[in-house]
Amino acid sequence: MRLNQLTNECDMLLKAKKEHYAVGAFNFSSIEIMRAIVDAAEMSRSPVILALSEGGLKYAEPRYIKHVVGVVTEMTDIPVALHLDHGKNFEIVRDVIDLGFNSVMIDGSSLPYEENIAITKKVVEYAHKHGVVVEGELGVLAGVEDDVKSDVHKYTDPEQAVDFVKKTGVDSLAIAIGTSHGAYKFTGDAKLRIDILEQINSLLPEVPLVLHGASSVPQNFVKTINEYGGNIVGAKGVPEEEIREACKHGISKVNCDTDLRLAFTATIRKFLVENPTIFDPRKYLQACKDAMRDFVAGKMKDVLLSAGKAH
Repeated sequence: MRLNQLTNECDMLLKAKKEHYAVGAFNFSSIEIMRAIVDAAEMSRSPVILALSEGGLKYAEPRYIKHVVGVVTEMTDIPVALHLDHGKNFEIVRDVIDLGFNSVMIDGSSLPYEENIAITKKVVEYAHKHGVVVEGELGVLAGVEDDVKSDVHKYTDPEQAVDFVKKTGVDSLAIAIGTSHGAYKFTGDAKLRIDILEQINSLLPEVPLVLHGASSVPQNFVKTINEYGGNIVGAKGVPEEEIREACKHGISKVNCDTDLRLAFTATIRKFLVENPTIFDPRKYLQACKDAMRDFVAGKMKDVLLSAGKAH
């Protein structure tokens, strides 16, 4: 498999929706994180989406991404898509399409409705000419992650979702049903609006639905970070049973970024404290990669239910 043979993400997601599992879209910004994600997919025999936010793209530098991902895809038979997460304007979307991404998200969710439609439709027209699939977003997720920030949450309106898909031609739709970005997703009971999801899914049975802000914020990672000098207090994620339930009702793509950051940070803090004489980055980065790999593999098997679906 070469870079120009990345798997069509829409095909991935339609299969997932039909069979009631979800494909994980895992954000990366370094080769260690990317290798951990791909290794986990190979271990699990799961399709996977490698996602880069605008912040991750700036950090990793676009000139490297195409070649690094090309090498990785040549080495695996797992279905892999390369996806831009939360593109904020037409120019960044155009640039990554020209770079070789085969899937993009245009996030106009913070704009007035008609402006969201206009920018999304413009991206769809450009992307489809290049054989690239497009994810749009309707509804607003609260929280902070990279350049995505909102103090409010707005649930997706089912009837408006139908209108949005019809007018824009998007291939998949990210919806807001109670998740949020970052490590502090809930202050009270963590509960998703499965009723809203069911309504949207019944109205858009052929459209893959996407869940952003769906990290589970494993408390073992949070505890380790705090025990080894960190200060992450009150972090709470989406319960795994809620994500599994969402997959039964039309969610076919689940985004995950915070959990990998927590796994990386917990591992490196613990390793450096327990091994004060080691200064070889390969040793602690290997430990971080292994921790992220094991987390992602567990997520694919037990939460997304995508293990064994790479066929």
